[in-house]
Parts: sequence; C-alpha cells; structure tokens
Amino acid sequence: MIVVRFKMRAKADRAGELESALRAVVVPSRAVPGVLGFDIAKDVTDATRFIATEVFEDRAALERQEELPEVKRVLELLPECLSAEPEATIYDVAPSAPQG
Repeated sequence: MIVVRFKMRAKADRAGELESALRAVVVPSRAVPGVLGFDIAKDVTDATRFIATEVFEDRAALERQEELPEVKRVLELLPECLSAEPEATIYDVAPSAPQG
C-alpha cells in the first residue's frame, strides 16, 4: 500500500481557484481502480493551506490516478497558485488493519 501526503499553500488571491481545481479531482480519483482513499482538506486556521491524503493499493494505482485530466489541471495550476514549494511525502506501508 502507498500513502501520499501532499501539503500546499496557495497565494491568497489564488486560493479559491486552487480549491475549485482540487475539488474537481476528488470524485474521479476515488473512482480509479486501486484508489483506497482520496481526501483533500483545508486548514481550519488558514484558508490558503490544503493537504491531500491519498491511499493506493500499489504504484500502478497511483500512476492511473495521476493520468486523470483533473490531476493534470491541478499540476498545471500549482506553479501559478502556490506561494511556497509544496511538500510531498510518499509512504510505503506494510499491511494495515482498522484501529480498535
């Protein structure tokens, strides 16, 4: 399993545009075979900060998701919309189980 954590900070005047593009990614990403979870959140204390948490069965699922036109649109927007370099971390996770 692969977990991706992608944090980004938008320029204040571009945050709404970036948020709209990120919203457009969620539903199609969740429909990709092998995508186990896909969530994007906005920081409750800073409306310019977003974090995507993505969970994939394997690298092939991640690559299928990255080919979505909605993902490509976000990647095109990032250089224009971000106020700082994004922070991306990929975790290779051993088998897991629900807590409790």
